[in-house]
Amino acid sequence: MEQTHTSHNGSATATPGAQRRVLVVEDDATIVDAIATRLRAEGFLVQTAGDGPAAVDTAEAWQPDLLILDIMLPGFDGLEVCRRVQAARPVPVMMLTARDDETDMLVGLGVGADDYMTKPFSMRELAARVHVLLRRVERAALAAATPRSGILRLGELEIDHAQRRVRVRSEDVHLTPTEFDLLVCLANTPRAVLSREQLLAEVWDWADASGTRTVDSHIKALRRKIGAERIRTVHGVGYALETPTP
Repeated sequence: MEQTHTSHNGSATATPGAQRRVLVVEDDATIVDAIATRLRAEGFLVQTAGDGPAAVDTAEAWQPDLLILDIMLPGFDGLEVCRRVQAARPVPVMMLTARDDETDMLVGLGVGADDYMTKPFSMRELAARVHVLLRRVERAALAAATPRSGILRLGELEIDHAQRRVRVRSEDVHLTPTEFDLLVCLANTPRAVLSREQLLAEVWDWADASGTRTVDSHIKALRRKIGAERIRTVHGVGYALETPTP
């Protein structure tokens, strides 16, 4: 039976996560309790769901600011939860997977997840990534309110900063907020090679080199959408955005 927990933050001093709502969707009670305990200690309001249908219902009723979502769930899986929740309302999603399987990661990113972690993981790193993801959402909202003017065109690739839209050969390309920020980071210095650590720091605000696989997976997802030939891999270093001539 799915259980729902709501944190009670009686502190008079606001903490970094104060009043931000996180829905944790996981059917392993031990993992749920560990995540919820850590996030409540960080000042977040937390609810949990233990299966797919309960997750969708809770997300609709509670309107969380972020989802932590396991892929393997009873009812229907986390990928379907992500699809349904994102269709109703955009919300940042952190995927959890028990398998170190790149296909799972790419599929998760493809349905709208912003980041992922592979079990087992440290609660310290999870909490840090939650803070980072929420800061990124806040920055995106600020950028939307005070957008950069103009449209950047790099060959057949067009980046509209004001509307946060991307087109390839005049066709709209749907990117997640993370993918858009990653593309903009690369596009700011076309052809220049940016290391994985630089991208991780600039896009995710995450300085730990253990997260560089996250960069790799997002680059692969981005390539599938804008064309593999547009992002060059420099082995052992990082990535560069190419501007091929038509």
